[in-house]
Amino acid sequence: MIIPQLDLAGEYQQLRAEIDAAVQQVFLKGAFIDDEENAALEYELAEYIGAAEVICVNSGTDALLLSLKALEISAGDDVIVPAFTFFATAEAVSLAGARPCFADCAPGQYNIDADSVRQALTPRTKAVIAVHLFGQPVDLLPLQEFCASHNLWLIEDAAQAIGACYHDRGIGSFGITGAFSFYPTKNLGAFGDGGAIACSDPDLATRLRRLRNHGRQGRYQHSEIGFNSRLDELQAAILRVKLPYLDGWNAQRRQLAALYRQALQNTECDWPAVLEGTVSVHHQFVVTHPQRNALQLFLAEHNISTAVFYPIPCHCQPAFSESHPGISLPLAECLADQVLALPIYPALPPEAIRHIGELIQDFEQR
Repeated sequence: MIIPQLDLAGEYQQLRAEIDAAVQQVFLKGAFIDDEENAALEYELAEYIGAAEVICVNSGTDALLLSLKALEISAGDDVIVPAFTFFATAEAVSLAGARPCFADCAPGQYNIDADSVRQALTPRTKAVIAVHLFGQPVDLLPLQEFCASHNLWLIEDAAQAIGACYHDRGIGSFGITGAFSFYPTKNLGAFGDGGAIACSDPDLATRLRRLRNHGRQGRYQHSEIGFNSRLDELQAAILRVKLPYLDGWNAQRRQLAALYRQALQNTECDWPAVLEGTVSVHHQFVVTHPQRNALQLFLAEHNISTAVFYPIPCHCQPAFSESHPGISLPLAECLADQVLALPIYPALPPEAIRHIGELIQDFEQR
């Protein structure tokens, strides 16, 4: 049995008629930037997420960067970020001119630890970025209380978590902004790069719209230095086709995750429990295993595609290690050595998961 890590071609085939029709309408209209498809998508996303406004941009990285810029976080400021996340979270802080300060994972979780956030606080700290890694919501209440007591902005990095919920509210609606990614592999993926910012502060939303379009306030009137960070109409049209299917796809991912937990219960694989009051969207199903590298090779020999997210914590990356010497974040470092992402996507057949579970048991018996 050949099992890929992801099947984007299959997803396209499922929606081919709708996507082709939507794209053709954009071609026939001849408006490719900042037009009706973008406006409609922003409205639909705001309704879906539960935010007052959504501002579409050209990537999840820019969603973070523009959030920081709009909040006037810059040189001389610190922003606390998790060490165990994709590089872009910390990269956006540096691109804004600020300094990322790294926090460890919560015990038994992949997400950021509130106690480690407290230890990372400095007199220059202006914000905390909470990453809902692999589609599992962060326990936000302790972070909200911490940020409120220290007059800090809470920014949500929801790049992998669209559709997830925390105490019956959509992820991305808790922070001053919520940053989303529509990279093709995401649960709601475009056919190229794309992103969005959820925001319920009208003045901040106005500034974000200005910043994404060269700081433009009116036609050929630029009130500040901005960015070229617009989502094109083709991607907006594709995302509008996919959005009504997202809840169903996420429900299928939860069913598959439950099958994985059953298939792997008698193995050395481990994974975080879903926190009470949260609904995960399982962007990835990531386990830990003490023989990760050997297991990955064994599964590859049996035509099972897996991935490691992420093999190097941010504080150990060459781009940050020299500016952050001597930092020890043991949980993040241990996870980097043990995590393995198993295949998960809505069309994955249940028998594939049972097969993977049997292979892992076979590997451990050998």
